[in-house]
Amino acid sequence: MSEIVLHHVPASRSFRVLWMLTELGLEAEIVVYSIRDGSLQKPDVLAKTPAGRVPALEIDDLTLFESGAIIQYLAETREAAGFHRAPGHAERGRYLEVIHFAETMGSLIEQLNLNHVFLRDPAQASPVVIKLNTRRLEATLRALDGLLGDQDYLLPSGFSAADVMLGFNLMAAPYFVRLDGLPRVTAYRDRIAERAAYQAAQARDGVQDFYAQDFYPIPGAS
Repeated sequence: MSEIVLHHVPASRSFRVLWMLTELGLEAEIVVYSIRDGSLQKPDVLAKTPAGRVPALEIDDLTLFESGAIIQYLAETREAAGFHRAPGHAERGRYLEVIHFAETMGSLIEQLNLNHVFLRDPAQASPVVIKLNTRRLEATLRALDGLLGDQDYLLPSGFSAADVMLGFNLMAAPYFVRLDGLPRVTAYRDRIAERAAYQAAQARDGVQDFYAQDFYPIPGAS
């Protein structure tokens, strides 16, 4: 088997891949970048991930980008681990739903990151856009609270690749939305955080340089 190499930014979507590799017991070399210094725009990086974004994963003599595609690829090609729900499985539909719902939520977190954290001139941030995206993120978290019901994980049968996709979001969402009043989401986040592979992946993740404070309120909100 070829060497596995993960191109990674701490606390970014590439954590999903680091976590999934750890769940699967796969060792990888981690190449760390910063999104602030232009290193992701170098030609050798763009050859692996054309938009200059992480993750990119070198595995099985392939180079893959997009965290969702990588997670599905790993789950399908290492099916014995039980993290995939194949066509014909009773949970296949819900499995696909929650994998893609994770990116609905993730896209809102990304927009809030851009407005709160990454604008060079914070005065350019739109309070209206921030409020809209915050309320939309709140709505996805309320939806997740309902989807979880009394289950430990997103699917009745237990942990899957869908939990890697969506569980990662709960690292970042609390910077923008309080989880008070969402008991199932809070319990789910804590359950995820107790997984040995999650903890091991966090230990290798590196220091995040996104967030300078614990919470970013809507501008002007009381």
